[in-house]
Amino acid sequence: MYAFISIIISLAVLVTLLRLKVKIGLAMLLSACLLALLLGVWPPDLGRTLTKEWQNKPLTQTTGYLFISLTALLLLVNVIGAAMEETGLSKRLVPAMQDLFKSRRFALALIPLMMGMLPTPGGIMLSAPMVRDAGDKIGVERSRLAAINFFFRHQWEPVWPLFPSIPLVQTLLGISALKLYSYHIVLTGAGILGGIIVLLMFGIPPKQPNHIQVKRHIGHNLLDFLHAFWPIAFTAGLYVAFDLPPAVGIFLAIIGLLLIHKVPFKRWLSVFKAAREPDMVLLIFGALFFKLNLQAGSAIDSVVEFLTNAHAPPGLLLFTLPMLVGFSTGVTVATVAITYPFLIAFIGTGSEAKMGLETLAFSGLLFGLWLTPVHLCIALSASFFQTSLLKIISKLLLPSAAVAIAGILMALFCS
Repeated sequence: MYAFISIIISLAVLVTLLRLKVKIGLAMLLSACLLALLLGVWPPDLGRTLTKEWQNKPLTQTTGYLFISLTALLLLVNVIGAAMEETGLSKRLVPAMQDLFKSRRFALALIPLMMGMLPTPGGIMLSAPMVRDAGDKIGVERSRLAAINFFFRHQWEPVWPLFPSIPLVQTLLGISALKLYSYHIVLTGAGILGGIIVLLMFGIPPKQPNHIQVKRHIGHNLLDFLHAFWPIAFTAGLYVAFDLPPAVGIFLAIIGLLLIHKVPFKRWLSVFKAAREPDMVLLIFGALFFKLNLQAGSAIDSVVEFLTNAHAPPGLLLFTLPMLVGFSTGVTVATVAITYPFLIAFIGTGSEAKMGLETLAFSGLLFGLWLTPVHLCIALSASFFQTSLLKIISKLLLPSAAVAIAGILMALFCS
């Protein structure tokens, strides 16, 4: 009971700090430090826990390895975004997609869907101007445009290896990337289908003659599309096929991109300067420090025992715990690091992992994450599209519910 209360207090402090506009990385670290004090975890305890990890776990499952690999991934995603800007690919990608696909609805969804494969912090602003301009031309209401941009941009979150939460889940459960993908793809499919039905089939004005645009030759558009897409596909392919850490794949893709486009070496430094994101480093460190405190303070076993004795239905717990933490923090990787150590007791690991239950947990995480005003992308969307948070969230409710329903069905039929 005491451990459970300590965690609730730490999360409440985290939410309060976020409401006070403290940066997410610093807020996560302060919350983790408070948890350490409440649980009585001191440096010798942390040292013993880390030593035990090195002795009993594979290298890829140790806290030190996770910190280095996840931090590198998060920072290198920023770098590849800068490399695409440097080579002019970002500016050419969207016009190419608009010309390649005739459907206005398809183009509105495809722009954020494709740009969402590059999950930079606050990266929703990469596609927001393009969606706004395209939507304004055909008379789509601004809150609907904001919801379309946000929702379709985040549909890769359950499967795409450039989101740090995916390799983190894979590592914590000790499963292959392909196994995780084969279950989580259902969430992505449900989200896209729900988004199409709710956001695109309604609220799009009829096509008018003045909407027709002069198109370039299809070969030029296709070439621009492939030039922008190959680094992302290359990284994902290496991860799924060979379990190569996404940070390694994306680093190779960055080097290849700069060489292919003959970017002068003197410009490389400015491209790699995009990795200077100290708050993102603090976010990963704070999330893993929080997880380490749970282990060192024996909080995981205590909380699992408390919830079991309270007769909380496992299915309800698996969905609501990630949902509540996701809603409170607005950050996927932090939610995984905080909740999954508890949920593993119900899900299992390795070949015994009940992936239907894990999919339920991740769907709960997404449901909370996509409906919280704490989420940076929703706040940025309200500002950029000049609409209210409530209007955006109300339009996100039904397509997000489609993902939650898919997670529940996976738990019922695939566990």
